[in-house]
Amino acid sequence: MRTITLGTVHQLTFLPRLFPVNVYLVEEADGLTLIDTGMPFSRNGILSAAERIGKPIERIVLTHAHGDHVGSLDRVKAVHPGAQVYLSARDERLLKGDRSLDADEPQTPIRGDLPKHVTTRPDVRLQDGDRIGSLLAVAAPGHTPGSMAFLDTRSGSLIVGDAFQIRGGLAVSGHLRPWFPFPALATWNADAALASARKLLALRPTLLAVGHGSMLAHPVPSMERAIAEFAAKRGGASHVTAQRP
Repeated sequence: MRTITLGTVHQLTFLPRLFPVNVYLVEEADGLTLIDTGMPFSRNGILSAAERIGKPIERIVLTHAHGDHVGSLDRVKAVHPGAQVYLSARDERLLKGDRSLDADEPQTPIRGDLPKHVTTRPDVRLQDGDRIGSLLAVAAPGHTPGSMAFLDTRSGSLIVGDAFQIRGGLAVSGHLRPWFPFPALATWNADAALASARKLLALRPTLLAVGHGSMLAHPVPSMERAIAEFAAKRGGASHVTAQRP
């Protein structure tokens, strides 16, 4: 496991050379917020990192319900039974293995690995605009119908799950990068992902933290290019400009 710390954000990367999977520990005054739980084998690394930081895990926040983001949820929750679990109301269905779509959703199939034996359920079903300590929850559907990103309102750090990838080249979810195609192959709806990418760009983050790849400081120009490239590929308008919401 590799650990990189930037301010109050600790990125823990499992299998960094082969198939990097990131989880994040965000420091708050009362303890730690764990964002995503990685693979089933990620438990020990997460617990060891929290011990080194010297704060308890008080919250477990999930960007979406794919197996490489919720893999050690039960195992971490067993050690920290008092930690509240946060997940979007929409992706709670995926956590149960339910791939059904709502009538008003794009009828493209839900892709990716859904957990088969996770028993933990969210204590809080997140909606767009909810607050979790210093984090602002931002609905970012596309990779999954209920994907969420989290903006640290203190620093401008934006943790996006798989709404963007950096491994294999910065790209919007759904834009296949041959050197690391897996996020694109697991994306539910590319048009929704592109709209969410524009929404996240408008937040003007100071740091972009993704599920797969290194953290990127001063990411706005790179996010603009990635969005323009994907929009052009999909035949849409390629001009994007970051504006404050």
